Amino acid sequence: MTEPTLLAESGFLRLRLDLAYDGTNFSGWGKQPDRRTVQEEVEKTLQKLTRTKAETVVAGRTDAGVHATGQVVHVDIPEMESGPYAKKVNWDFGDLPYRLNRILDEDIRITSATVAPYGFHARFSALRRCYEYRILDSNTVILPLQRFDIAPWYRSLSVDVLNEASALLLGENDFAAFCKFRESATTVRNLETFSWSRNSEGVLVAEVVADAFCYSMVRNLVGAVVCVADGRFEPSWVKDVLNNRVRISDSLVFPARGLTLTRVDYPNDDELVARIERTLRRRGEEE
Repeated sequence: MTEPTLLAESGFLRLRLDLAYDGTNFSGWGKQPDRRTVQEEVEKTLQKLTRTKAETVVAGRTDAGVHATGQVVHVDIPEMESGPYAKKVNWDFGDLPYRLNRILDEDIRITSATVAPYGFHARFSALRRCYEYRILDSNTVILPLQRFDIAPWYRSLSVDVLNEASALLLGENDFAAFCKFRESATTVRNLETFSWSRNSEGVLVAEVVADAFCYSMVRNLVGAVVCVADGRFEPSWVKDVLNNRVRISDSLVFPARGLTLTRVDYPNDDELVARIERTLRRRGEEE
């Protein structure tokens, strides 16, 4: 694993960008050959403004079709113009989101741009990632403008049973049964919150919070507890699946469209470096 840098190199500033995007027409966050991705679009736009290569580091790599309202990245941008007559760039960070959004397509919006404090690393200094998953059950008609961020379900689901099953998965566990396999990737995570409510429009909303998530973990967890809530299994089944660490069937994985990254939490500025150290130490122990 490459050691994260705590500060931009000489002549550069570390910038924190907060952004939102509709993931419908993206093949996820991470750059891929011949595919449209959020990272590729953001970096191309940054390069047009900074006139230098931009490499972003993201808090959470969302999958294809997954949305975000509270994604966070950092990127190191030049303090100086290039060329023989280079001079210091007078960056207006209040105006920067507007300038970036003028170039970006409308399915990505930069909501904030600030100079990052010392020790800020979008990925390794994060405390937790917060997601929402939205379901409209009972075969209820999903209106056209809702189809992008709500998943349908044909059976009626009990909020109480969803919460009963979800509570059995809380805490620090090996979530191998709920993650797609990736070579050398740990599946131990601390699931802090997994709770359900029904909003005023009748939509079931899950709040799912963990220190980090494995590939497809949230959609796997949602699919498992829905199996309980629609009567196929007893709540104890999800605990058995967790303990057995045998990958659940892909047929139980819920679609990406219902999932949104809503927030990434960070410690106080004076605790950022310590947080990175703890994150790297734990990952080293797990590997």
